[in-house]
Amino acid sequence: MTRLLVYSALALSLGIAIAAQSPPERSFDVVSVKRNNSGGGRTLRNSPGNLSAINVPINQLIQMAFQVQDFQIVGAPDWASTEGYDVEGRFDPSSLQTNVTPGQPPMFGMIRTLLRDRFGMVARTETREMPVLALRLARSDGRLGPQIKQSEVDCAALAGARGRGPVDGRGGPPEGRAGGPLDGRGAPPPPGTPFSLGERPQCGGRGGFGQLLIGGMPMAQFARQLSQLTSRVVIDRTGLTGGYDIDLKFTPTPGQLPPGPPPPGVELPPIDPNGPSLFAALEEQLGLKLDSERGPVDVVVIERLERPREN
Repeated sequence: MTRLLVYSALALSLGIAIAAQSPPERSFDVVSVKRNNSGGGRTLRNSPGNLSAINVPINQLIQMAFQVQDFQIVGAPDWASTEGYDVEGRFDPSSLQTNVTPGQPPMFGMIRTLLRDRFGMVARTETREMPVLALRLARSDGRLGPQIKQSEVDCAALAGARGRGPVDGRGGPPEGRAGGPLDGRGAPPPPGTPFSLGERPQCGGRGGFGQLLIGGMPMAQFARQLSQLTSRVVIDRTGLTGGYDIDLKFTPTPGQLPPGPPPPGVELPPIDPNGPSLFAALEEQLGLKLDSERGPVDVVVIERLERPREN
C-alpha cells in the first residue's frame, strides 16, 4: 500500500471501498507477464494507455485492481507477496472516452481481467468487522497546522475539463515507486544521486521515506494515503471540504519504508531517529489526529490464484 510506494502519485491512494465489478470487464489490448528474479528495485505506474510493473508482487496488482490495502486481501498464497513479476498492459485510451462508469476507472477492471486470465484468479468480496482509524481535527477550535492549507486549484474542475479523470482515479499523474530518481523512468541517475520527491504536484501527491507532498487533495483521498502507511482503513471524519496542499514529514517505521534495494546510483536519505512519528507529525504539522475504532471493512477473499503462463 509489501508496501510499494505507489504512494507516489500517491499515485497514492489506494482506496478503501472496493469498486463494484460490472460485467463485462474491459481488457488490455496487449499483455506481457514475466517472472523477475533480479532482486532489484520495484516500480508500478500507470499512464493513459499503459500499465507498467517491474519486479512487482501480484498482491500489489490485486490491491490496485480492487482498490484495497494488503491487509484487506484474504487467502492469497504466500508467493503472491514474495515473487516479483514484470507485467505490461497496453490499450488505446481513445476507446475509453465513452461508456465509462463514474468512480470506476477502466484500468482497474482491466487489471482484474488480467489477473483472471493470466493468474487464474477467482475472488469474491465481503465485509468484516475490523479495527479502523478515524481521521479527525486535533484542536477544539478547528485550527489546522502550519503544513496544510486549502488549495487554490480546483482539481475536480480540471479533471472535468479534460473530459475524464486520470486513469489511476487518484487525482494526479501516476508515478513510480517514490517519484524523482526512484520512479524507474529514463536513464539511471548518476552515482550518489540524492533521493528527492521533486516539486509538489498540482493535483495528486508523491511520497516516500517519511515525507508526503500533496496538492489539491480532498481529505477522503488523504485518508486513503494514511491507510497505506498505517495498515488500517482510515476514515475521514474531519468535516473538511475541498482540496488541500500538504507537506508532511515524519520518521518512518520499517513497515513504512519501501521493500528491497533502491535503484543503482540512488542515495537514500538518512532517517532521523529523533523525528516525530506519523501520528505525532499529523497533530503537530497538520492539526489532525487518528483515533482507533472498529468498523466494517471491505475485504477481497482469494479463492484461487495460480502462477501465470509467461510470454
